[in-house]
Amino acid sequence: MTRRPVAAVVPEKARPSAAEVAAAGDRTIPDLVGPDLRVLFSGINPSLYSAATGHHFARPGNRFWPTLHGAGFTDRLLHPSEQHLLPALGLGITNVVARASARADELTPGELVIGGTILAALAGRYRPRFLAVLGVTAYRAAFARPKAKVGRQTDTVGGVPVWVLPNPSGLNAHYQLPDLIRKFSDLRTASG
Repeated sequence: MTRRPVAAVVPEKARPSAAEVAAAGDRTIPDLVGPDLRVLFSGINPSLYSAATGHHFARPGNRFWPTLHGAGFTDRLLHPSEQHLLPALGLGITNVVARASARADELTPGELVIGGTILAALAGRYRPRFLAVLGVTAYRAAFARPKAKVGRQTDTVGGVPVWVLPNPSGLNAHYQLPDLIRKFSDLRTASG
């Protein structure tokens, strides 16, 4: 199983038009992976906005980048167009499901299971210290762990220890930025 062809990357810091965002359905974003990662972050799937820009967690209102900075993973707040800086910090980004959609609840259970298989293979290949899945509901569905809770898991994915974190999407009202920062900080401490 392989990832679908990727979308063209919009120039740095460009804002896509509404038409470009609408046309981004089913596109993918290249994984940001490499050797010697401390943490490989896995979103659920790219938003249409992210697919239109070619940058992970690019949708305005997504709290991934402020959370990453607030938790001490980065020394300054990065713009999504600066995602290329993460591997030098020992960080990578991928998704459980590669295809973009307007909302994660548009994904089928089968897509999540297949995506989990692909993610396990990716984690096994690159062997980060931790795989961080950003979304407990997606983790439960992708890996048949119906009782999983946010935090470090007792099992592994692809032989890699797993940490489940809240989804940083602005649509996730269960966690505010200070809560996200605390949860991500726990992982930063554990990952060294």
